[in-house]
Amino acid sequence: MYPNLYYFLKEVFGFEPWAWTKFVNSFGFFVAISFILAAVVLTNEFKRKERAGLVFPKEETILVGKPASMLELLLNAIFGFIVGYKLFGIFQNQSDISPQEFIFSSRGNWLGGIGMGVLFGILKFREKNKQKLDKPEERKIRVWPHERVGNMAILAVIFGFLGAKLFDNLENWDRFIKDPIGNLLSPSGLTFYGGLICAGIAIIIYSKRKNIGIRHLFDSFAPALMIAYAVGRIGCQVSGDGDWGVRNHAYVTGEDGKAVLKSQSNTRPLMSMDPNEGEDTTKHYSVNSPSFLPAWTVAYTYPHNVNDQGIRLKDCEGDHCAVLASPVFPTPFYETVVCLVLFVVLMLLRKRVTIPGQIFGIYLVMNGVERFFIEKIRVNTRYNIFGFHPTQAEIISVILAISGIALFFWAKSKSKKIKTAQA
Repeated sequence: MYPNLYYFLKEVFGFEPWAWTKFVNSFGFFVAISFILAAVVLTNEFKRKERAGLVFPKEETILVGKPASMLELLLNAIFGFIVGYKLFGIFQNQSDISPQEFIFSSRGNWLGGIGMGVLFGILKFREKNKQKLDKPEERKIRVWPHERVGNMAILAVIFGFLGAKLFDNLENWDRFIKDPIGNLLSPSGLTFYGGLICAGIAIIIYSKRKNIGIRHLFDSFAPALMIAYAVGRIGCQVSGDGDWGVRNHAYVTGEDGKAVLKSQSNTRPLMSMDPNEGEDTTKHYSVNSPSFLPAWTVAYTYPHNVNDQGIRLKDCEGDHCAVLASPVFPTPFYETVVCLVLFVVLMLLRKRVTIPGQIFGIYLVMNGVERFFIEKIRVNTRYNIFGFHPTQAEIISVILAISGIALFFWAKSKSKKIKTAQA
């Protein structure tokens, strides 16, 4: 496991990395990559639909030649100050640095903050000054949907994070009540469906204001969402953020922290069970890996996981020295593989399925079915509903799958009505 860049450099290259590398979080890195890939796929889909005459630009009026306002200069200077204050503070406090605590603390470098604040303010002033006209004038421009992907990405980041935190805290209400501030500020504890729903609502509202056809918007987003989820799950697997599966009783965790087949084990298990790895009532399985696959594909111990969950590794010092006492199914790995395959399927279907809305309907079914079955081997909070005990993700995945089927046939029916009306 590589909780951050520091551990990757240390294990792969064998030297003591700089303390600032602890700030390059593995999960955050892959989330950033997933957003970039999604933006590329979405941009290309919009361009394809624009060439086909399916989506259109919106004419907007902009003011050109206006000098920088005091508010613009002030906001840029404040942003520059925060960046400089924290960035230079990292190098000032390398000996006792703890990324999460440092970011949300008041510690930093005042000189670096003031310097960066002044620099950002000057750069904004010079940028506006180059465009300044003697008399500012209004101009009309056409903005195509693919040119709005950047704004959509910003909305997705902001509302996706807020939604993911909201749904996670609702799902783990007892944990949230014990430490509300700590849970809200913690970089861990994110629920995918919460992020998807809240980000989706924000982007729909934005797109309607920009006259982008909602069904074509949904279809364009389908493959982008699938590839983003697949790559994001790599971050979960690499960092060990807690999104793993139930225990695999065919294996035990040896003294070296690796999963060992129980029937062939000559090593003493670290522990039979860690109470933090799930409730006793959770259903677990016993599965041996096929001969052509490594053991970690069915039983992984997540050594050095970012959550510090489990028991301490032997001869390990510093942060992130925990390993799970019982090997678990690496569900993030499974989801990455499955969703990469589903992404390819969506890319192959997108030109063949021409009725607007149907591709997104297919995506919802794929996403719902995939997540529903992966939940069967994941540890999550379960609800008691009329004798059934589903997880939050299972409930939402069923709703999404049913919605996808309904959307697919509704889109087909609507298309027939439009053709009949035009005949």
